Amino acid sequence: MRLTHVRVQNYRCVRDTGWFEVEKAKTILVGPNEAGKTAVLEALQQINRPSGVKGFDPLRDYPRKLYNADIQSVRLDPSTIPVASAKFALEGDDLAELPDGFGATGYRCTRYLNNRFTHTLEGGPESAVFSEEIRKDLQRLAIHIANRVATDQENDEPGLSADIDEIIRDWHVGTTTISGDRASELRSWLDSATQFIDENDATEDQRHTRLREYTRIAEERDAAVKKLKSRLPVFIYFNNYFRVRPSLHLRRFADRVEQNLLDDDRYDYGNLCLLKLLGFEARELADLGDAPEPGDDQDDQEAFERYRSQLDERGIKLNAASVRLTDEIRSIWNPDQTRAEADTVLIQADGQYLKVVVQDELGVQIEVDQRSAGFQWLVSFFVVFFAEAKGAHANAILLLDEPGLSLHGLKQREFRQTISRLAEGNQTLYTTHSPFLVGPDELDLVRVVEMTDRDEGTKVHSSVTASDPAALLPLQEALGYDLAQSLFAQQRNLVLEGLTDFWYFEATAQLLRDSNLADLNEKIALLPASTAGKVVYFATILHANNLKVAALLDSDNAGDQAAKQETLVHTLGNRNIIRTGEFSLGTITKPEIEDLLRDTLVAMAKSELGWDVTKTVTKQPQRPIVDIFTSEIRDFSKYRLAKAFLRWTREHSATDLTEDERNSWVELVKRVNRALK
Repeated sequence: MRLTHVRVQNYRCVRDTGWFEVEKAKTILVGPNEAGKTAVLEALQQINRPSGVKGFDPLRDYPRKLYNADIQSVRLDPSTIPVASAKFALEGDDLAELPDGFGATGYRCTRYLNNRFTHTLEGGPESAVFSEEIRKDLQRLAIHIANRVATDQENDEPGLSADIDEIIRDWHVGTTTISGDRASELRSWLDSATQFIDENDATEDQRHTRLREYTRIAEERDAAVKKLKSRLPVFIYFNNYFRVRPSLHLRRFADRVEQNLLDDDRYDYGNLCLLKLLGFEARELADLGDAPEPGDDQDDQEAFERYRSQLDERGIKLNAASVRLTDEIRSIWNPDQTRAEADTVLIQADGQYLKVVVQDELGVQIEVDQRSAGFQWLVSFFVVFFAEAKGAHANAILLLDEPGLSLHGLKQREFRQTISRLAEGNQTLYTTHSPFLVGPDELDLVRVVEMTDRDEGTKVHSSVTASDPAALLPLQEALGYDLAQSLFAQQRNLVLEGLTDFWYFEATAQLLRDSNLADLNEKIALLPASTAGKVVYFATILHANNLKVAALLDSDNAGDQAAKQETLVHTLGNRNIIRTGEFSLGTITKPEIEDLLRDTLVAMAKSELGWDVTKTVTKQPQRPIVDIFTSEIRDFSKYRLAKAFLRWTREHSATDLTEDERNSWVELVKRVNRALK
C-alpha cells in the first residue's frame, strides 16, 4: 500500500496541520525553526512505530496550553483525541488480500493520544448503520421467535427473544455502525434464531436473510482491515542525533542490552543498529569473540577447526557489512574517484573490542571519530538505514529529520540523489532548511510548514505559499543557486514567463524525447523569469554576455505587452520571440501555454484533482483553459494544475497526449531548437 495523505492534530505545537498530500517517492518539508517540522515527523512515526519506540504520553505530548483545561480536568478523554492519521491507496498485492469484487480503493487509520488505533476501508460495501428499519426488523423477528417458542415446547428457548434487547440496548439509531463486536454479537443471535424461523413464512425468512447480510458485510470489512493492518508499513524516524560509536566493548554492551540498561541516547541506538546490520545479537557477537583456544595437543585438528570456524564466521560477516557500507559511502563521498583512490570503511573486531575505521588510498587506517563530522554522520546514517529500513522493515516509510546537516552544500546536492534512490523502495518524507536538498525540479514535492500564530499552531501547505517569508527561504535559495549556476553557463538560453511554464515545457519536452518524437537540444538552459514583464531583463543580461537567447511568451495580454517592448525586440529580434499562439490549434483567443495541453489538462484535472470543467470547455472552445478553470473551480491554482501535470507525466508517455497536442509541441520544440541553433 502507498501513503497518499497524512494529518497531525493535538501534538505539542500542532493543533491541526490539515490533511496534506504525500508524494509517491519523496516529500520535502521546509520551514523555519520552531515551525513544527520535527513534531510532524515524530507524530507520524506513531501511526505504526517500530518495536521499542515509546508511544504517546498525554502529559508530555498534548499541547501544553490545553492540558489543564482538557486532560487534567477530564473534559476530554485521551482515547477520543486523534493525533496522527494517514490515508493509503491500495495496490495489487493489497487488493489480492480482499474478497473478490470487494471494490475497496483505500485504507485509512488513526492513532489516538492514548495510543488507541482505529482503521477502516475507503470504498467497498459499507457497513450498515443502525436504522429505525433495522430496529423494527429485529423486534418483529424477536416476536416471531417468541410466538414460535410458545407453541413448541420441545424447542423452548425462553431467553432468545429477550437477548436482542440487551444486544441493541446501547445502539443509537442513525449513528451506531453495525461492525466489529456489534456485528459478531448480532450474527451469533441470528445464527441461534435460524432454527426458530418458520420456513413457510417467507416474510420472516427474508427478514432474517436481510439482517444476516448486514453482518456478513461487516465481517468481510473487519477481516479486510485486519489483513491490511498486517501490511501497514512501519514508519521509521531518523534524526541527526543518531551516531555509531567508533569503538565498543561487546560483552559489556551485551550485558546492558540484556539488563535493559541502555540509555535513550544517540550512541546506544546507533550501536544496536550496527549490530543488527552485522546480523548478530549483542551476546552472540560477544560470545564469538570468546572462542576457546585449542589445547596444547598439536594433533587435535577438530578443536582447531572449531576455533577457526568461530572466528571466521565473525570475520566474514564483518567483512561483508564493511563492503556494503563502503559502496554506499563512496557513492556520495567520493563518487568520481576510482576504487583505488577512494576510502574504505572497515568494521573490525579483536576479542571483545569492536571498532569502525576508515582506510585511505595509502592504506592508513583512522578511527571514524577522527574524520569530519559530515563523514561520521554519513556512516551513521547508512548503518541505521540498512539496519532498520532494509531489514525487517523493508518497504517502510522513512521520516528523515534534517538529513545531512553536517555535509557540505555540494555533498548535500549529491546526497539528494541518494534520498531519491532510497525513496524508490521506501516512501520518504524529510525536513530541511538547506537549499541544496531541494532540487529546482522538485518544487512540486515541497510542503511548506509554518506557524505564524501559536494559538493556531503548525500548518502544512501543499502549495509553495506561506505567510512567513522565512518558510520559503530554502526554495528561493534553491532557485537562486540553480539560476546563478545556469544563467551564464550555457550558450543557449530559453527564457520562460514563470515557474509553471518551466514545468510544462520541461516535462512535455522530456515526454517527446522519450518517445523519439522531438529532441530539445540538451544544451539549452530553461530559465523562468517569474513574470512576463521580467523576461526582458533576463534576455537583456544574457544577450549582453554574448549568449544566445530566445523567449517563449503566452499570447495573452501580459505576453503581448512583453513582446512589444522595444528593448526586447531590439535584443532578440522577432525571430527569437516565440508566442504560444503560433502553435495553438483551434480558435482559442489569447492562448497560454496551458492551451497547448488543453485536452490532457481537462481530463487530468478531472481524474487527479476532481476539477470537472468538461461541459464548459466543450461549450466554449475559444476561451482560454485557465480562464475556465478560474471561473469554474473554487480556489483554483495554476500551481496545483501544473504540479498535477508533473505527476501525470511521470506515469505516462507522449502517446497519452492527443494527436493535436503532440503535433503542436513537436513544432514548438523544433522552433526553439532553430531559434537557438
